[in-house]
Amino acid sequence: METNQYLEMFLDESKEHLQSCNEHLLELENNPDDLAIVNEIFRSAHTLKGMSATMGYEDIADLTHKMENVLDAIRNAKIRVTTEILDVVFKAVDYLEEMVMDIEAGGTGKKDVQALVQTLNEIEAGNTSISLPQQETAATIAAEEEQNTEESSASSLDYDDYEMTVISQSQESGFNAYEINVELREDCLLKAARVFMVFEILEKSGEIIKTAPKVEQLENEEFDEKFTVVLLTKEEADTLQAKVMKVSEVAKVDVKAITGATLLKNKRAKEDELSKVPASHKPVEEDKGKKDSVPQKGKRTSVASSGNKTIRVNIDRLDVLMNLFEELVIDRGRLQSIASELHNPDLNETVERMTRVSGDLQNIILNMRMIPVETVFNRFPKMVRQLARDLNKKINLEIIGAETELDRTVIDEIGDPLVHLIRNALDHGIESPAERLAKGKPEEGTVSLRAYHSGNHVFIELEDDGAGVNRERVLKKAIERGIVTEEIADTLTDKQVAELILASGFSTAEKITDVSGRGVGLDVVKSTIESLGGYITIDSKEGQGSLFQVQLPLTLSIISVMLVNLEKDIYAIPLSSIIETAIIQKTDILNAHNQKVIDFRGSIVPLVYLKDIFEMEEQGEDENDEFQSVVIVRKGDKLAGLVVDSFIGQQEIVLKSLGNYLQSVFAISGATILGNGQVALIVDCNSLIK
Repeated sequence: METNQYLEMFLDESKEHLQSCNEHLLELENNPDDLAIVNEIFRSAHTLKGMSATMGYEDIADLTHKMENVLDAIRNAKIRVTTEILDVVFKAVDYLEEMVMDIEAGGTGKKDVQALVQTLNEIEAGNTSISLPQQETAATIAAEEEQNTEESSASSLDYDDYEMTVISQSQESGFNAYEINVELREDCLLKAARVFMVFEILEKSGEIIKTAPKVEQLENEEFDEKFTVVLLTKEEADTLQAKVMKVSEVAKVDVKAITGATLLKNKRAKEDELSKVPASHKPVEEDKGKKDSVPQKGKRTSVASSGNKTIRVNIDRLDVLMNLFEELVIDRGRLQSIASELHNPDLNETVERMTRVSGDLQNIILNMRMIPVETVFNRFPKMVRQLARDLNKKINLEIIGAETELDRTVIDEIGDPLVHLIRNALDHGIESPAERLAKGKPEEGTVSLRAYHSGNHVFIELEDDGAGVNRERVLKKAIERGIVTEEIADTLTDKQVAELILASGFSTAEKITDVSGRGVGLDVVKSTIESLGGYITIDSKEGQGSLFQVQLPLTLSIISVMLVNLEKDIYAIPLSSIIETAIIQKTDILNAHNQKVIDFRGSIVPLVYLKDIFEMEEQGEDENDEFQSVVIVRKGDKLAGLVVDSFIGQQEIVLKSLGNYLQSVFAISGATILGNGQVALIVDCNSLIK
């Protein structure tokens, strides 16, 4: 059977299930007696096993099966949850992630896991004397099946593995599972409306997990008079029947309980059916769309929203869509330019409408590319757990604002810098339990990872309650490395000293460790963030902790800029960097330490002459040489005044790369095409402010 067409779906869903395993394993470590968590992990592992076997990845299926056996032993009280057992299960998930990544890279997904499988087998067999209850459970279900033959045979639905798992786990949590068979009157005119009313009632009583016919068919009235709804609820059958019967034009309501016998018979029937089908012809879509089609706990589902309202879109397609829209933005600017010259009312009206519509389209496309930072943050709890064990430290990781959204291009780049910052905080920031107790601190250190929106930026903050930055130690190392002189060192504030650790090659570590990776230093973090149009600042109090704050633009594709003139050329300065524009008298320009400065609202701001930076030849004096146009820009808490010839105005532009041959052009981050076809270079303010 050809499975390549399902590979992308398999990879996406496998990653989701493995991430779910990681998150719930961390929960289980804190709540070892909560079997509901074990059931969640078991469900993810079971689904992954089925998907892998269907796709032909037997190594993944086998390892997942062994992990599943251990989880089954835990939920059947054969073994108790310990940190050592969880370490092995975490290792199994790590291996599974590596195998999935290998498949994504074009590999076979094979890995030598014999040693790990042996360990899992030993864990599973750790209490072989308690195998009787499971046999008794099977016997009980068999007896129940015998007693309820008539009821189970009346089941009108066929459940897949996923649905059976959801039903059985809900029953273990105290919920009732019912098949509710509804029959409308033959003369019912608006069948879809009646179905909607029935769904409205049932949603208030519990969670709908399946319908027959499917929701789309019910919406389109593609059924006779009968339909079935599967409901998870804590209400009784009689109550539900009475509620549904109140809907007008409902002729009959039959509520049947879904029992263990029903599920067991359904499972055996499926196994018998599959056993008759050659392996090469078995279905591959067992889990397709389940995540979206089955209501999740705490989420309401109606007839209008139960349909397939979510689709997976390859990110490459979104990139193509974005590129096409960028061309549209350029043409929009061209039309605006032409319309302003021709003064044709009809053309002006059309251009204005096109501007409004394209603006709405721009927001939609940008929102489509926005992804929660949760996709990056999700990897950190497990990483912190392992690093804390490696360092013999006790550390609690708090994550706040994981739902904050960022453009995918930024998300792709921000992961590694955050990993480096967290490793640095754990290795150098948080002290050992003994040191913390000696300082009067709780022995468990706290690391907080926060994300939030502010204007057109996203802020990501990493704060720890550790040792903070040791001023003397940092200055000593900075002087040794020639980063600062002794004279300058004495004048630096604590904040400036803390930010010295971002300098290239800086490290206070006595020895290089695998944990923090201090061989390259935090300058890699700084350069990556600045390449994204953001910046990083550090606040630290010795003995109390440190706060690393990263500011990033929401998106990198379409940005708002201030267009300025330099001689006959036009340059663009991102509005996100601008505090204010000003026209100053040349007599207000002062000299300080061989640097021209101005007094801006009580602060001394150095001037940067862009003509000098870009080595442009002067072509004569300005018409009004008494005044100077200045753009005040900011990088963190540092300011600079960019001297230009004149201001043109604000505009939204498409950021274009300069290509592989012009990657290292100083102070230029890209280019754009203006409405008149002219190319304008985009000024990189971060590289101009030291």
